[in-house]
Amino acid sequence: MADRLTLRIALGKHDHVAPLRDGRVTSPRIAFEFVDIEPLPKAFRQFVNGDDLDVAELAVVTHLLAHRFGRPIKGIAIPLWSRLPHTNLVCATDGPIKAPSDLNGRKVGVRAYGQTSGVWVRGILASDYGVDLGGITWGTMEDAHLPEYEDPANTRRYAAPPGLRDLMMAGEFAAIMGERVVDPAGIRTVIPDAEQAALDWIARTGIQPINHILAVRNALTDAHPWLPAQLYGLFDRARAIAVADGAAEPPPYGLEASRASLQLAMRFSAEQRITPHEVSVDEMFWPL
Repeated sequence: MADRLTLRIALGKHDHVAPLRDGRVTSPRIAFEFVDIEPLPKAFRQFVNGDDLDVAELAVVTHLLAHRFGRPIKGIAIPLWSRLPHTNLVCATDGPIKAPSDLNGRKVGVRAYGQTSGVWVRGILASDYGVDLGGITWGTMEDAHLPEYEDPANTRRYAAPPGLRDLMMAGEFAAIMGERVVDPAGIRTVIPDAEQAALDWIARTGIQPINHILAVRNALTDAHPWLPAQLYGLFDRARAIAVADGAAEPPPYGLEASRASLQLAMRFSAEQRITPHEVSVDEMFWPL
């Protein structure tokens, strides 16, 4: 099928996209050339700052910043990865933090201020636990993928080594967040019974926090207007097959199903000075 559109695509190795990778789901119009980049956040930086990837998994806040700074891409509301924010904020087991309010006036570490996991955690700390985000010094290790963005004044850049966890264990940070895989050794969650607290929050709000979505270059969708709907259909078919085969079910696909979650991430981002105002998800996503 030489006339198929070949797309260079970077995705995490999620169970619910496996049928796309292994050929169980194909298209007569699209051929995927998978580009595996480890760790995955490097793909986000590469996608928004270069032009060698056509389609990519992208962190929600990276996509927001790409929109803010005029990158020619648009999202498709396919939740590729999500996590429970409450479980991702940790402190040393023998440290002084007993409750989220104890973070007020202290230093907290996060890989990047504009990291999506950090936006979700900070938003919940402020809205549900009354934490004063402006009174915390946020220690970071890197920028937010787009060089135009400047972190707010209450941040401090650290250079590894040591990393965030080592700095926390040495007492530099009261807590850290944003670790993709949280090693439980020597730490506990700042929010007591964090997993249940997260599930209760989801039940109360009806919102499943979304961390990563799919994004595609505007030049491709301008040239091939059928492409967004085709991509959505392929990912949706892959999801159905994977879940039927026993994969964990991701959040529902589609802009309306994802709207409340994505818009809350936009609101939190504005409150945390990542954007000067709250951006509507309709500006950033295809209406699929």
